[in-house]
Amino acid sequence: MNISLKPGQKVFFASDFHLGAPDPQSSKKREEKIIRWLNSIEKEAAALFLVGDVFDFWFEYDKVIPKGFIRFMGKIADLRDKGIPIIFFTGNHDLWMKDYFTQELDVPVYGNPIQIKINDKKFLVGHGDGLGPGDKKYKVLKKVFTNEACQWFFKWLHPDIGIRIAQKWSGSSRITNMQKNEDQFKGEDEWLWQYCKQVENQMHHDFYIFGHRHLPLELPVGERGKYYNLGEWVSQYTYGEFDGEEMSIKSYKF
Repeated sequence: MNISLKPGQKVFFASDFHLGAPDPQSSKKREEKIIRWLNSIEKEAAALFLVGDVFDFWFEYDKVIPKGFIRFMGKIADLRDKGIPIIFFTGNHDLWMKDYFTQELDVPVYGNPIQIKINDKKFLVGHGDGLGPGDKKYKVLKKVFTNEACQWFFKWLHPDIGIRIAQKWSGSSRITNMQKNEDQFKGEDEWLWQYCKQVENQMHHDFYIFGHRHLPLELPVGERGKYYNLGEWVSQYTYGEFDGEEMSIKSYKF
């Protein structure tokens, strides 16, 4: 994927909106902030990358999608109608996405990191779950969650039942992670940072862009690369911005 920026254009990256959590009222307020941010960037945006966990839970039945988020999806449709490319990545909370966004909103959906080139800079972009060393328990769970047979059985639950079960699981998982302090910086043991270094040893990228960790980070990778984590929108409201030369992490002031 190649993107060429015109003067004044920028590429934006955001992740971990967790729309739907922890309750409908809080989620709706966050959704309104996200839409205000999208309104503020649309004149400069050459492309927008939504890098996973946009929804705290998402499952596409053959004829049903989760209730809510209509203003957010309406804004995504508006940006696409204005010709702004949008690239969507699944995260560990919304990995059960299929073709709804692609067919209805003209937004491609990726489940794994992809390489892109913006002007003359090389990027590797993805959500980040299950990458790098460690986190073996989640890697096993991800194999279960992405198993076609498991998804087939789940979809035969009535949506009112299936979505309620999944939302409860999603909420308890998030609380468990907070109790384990998994959103604290781990220094050299940051497994996504280690993953970037492993990739850099095989192929150079100027920028590695990931979400998932809920930590706004800018860390060196080798002699020329940098790893950026986009943070989250539950409390920090951080995003990535590339102006054609420099990449930076910024906070939305609403």
